[in-house]
Amino acid sequence: MSPPLSPWLAELIGTAILVLLGDGVVANVLLNKSKGQNSGWIVITTGWALAVTVGVYCVGSISGGHLNPAVTVALASIGKLGWDLVPVYIGAQMAGAFLGAVLVWLAYLPHWEVTEDKGAKLGIFCTAPAIRKSGANLLCEIIGTAMLLLGVLAIGAKANLKPEFGWDTGFGPALVGLLVWSIGLSLGGPTGYSLNPARDLGPRIAHAVLPIAGKGGSDWGYAWVPVVGPLIGGVVGAMIFKLLWPA
Repeated sequence: MSPPLSPWLAELIGTAILVLLGDGVVANVLLNKSKGQNSGWIVITTGWALAVTVGVYCVGSISGGHLNPAVTVALASIGKLGWDLVPVYIGAQMAGAFLGAVLVWLAYLPHWEVTEDKGAKLGIFCTAPAIRKSGANLLCEIIGTAMLLLGVLAIGAKANLKPEFGWDTGFGPALVGLLVWSIGLSLGGPTGYSLNPARDLGPRIAHAVLPIAGKGGSDWGYAWVPVVGPLIGGVVGAMIFKLLWPA
């Protein structure tokens, strides 16, 4: 039986789900008069971990559930995906990330005008550094995304495809979610752990074009860091995996 969706549409839908739930939890924590306002970093990192889990469960059996250009490029770099599919996947991920951000804007529509903090509004859509030093910020994103790819590939390695580890019983996406949770808790402080060019750039574009009440600029001077860093880090993590698991 052929899959119900094309990989392109699956990646679009999966990435939209990822951003809807991921940016959604940030909106819940940051926007005024939200039920979750000021609930903190643990809520944000948990929400993002669950967003990844749900997104991968929804489309993983169709497209592999990359939902992230850094994952797509890294897998192509070690021969696990054809380079001809890379532009297709990345285009779908970018479109899905933009769509997910629009849905978050709609879900919280009354809250934008009662929130004065322009930085908080931007932070719902994309990442920003705690201390703005481009070199250090780039390095943090490289390290975090390298850990992401190393962890994702190790979770799915043949030696780990055992019932007691859960991957072959359908628990794999939840393990990936736990990995993202761990990265957010441990490495998310300096830059907000983008780890994903589409997750940052697609919503940043949405922030720029949507009629958000009282918004400021979209911080395009920083926008290259959460794109370039994850792309480099993903390849680094994949190469480390190849060194550890050469077979």
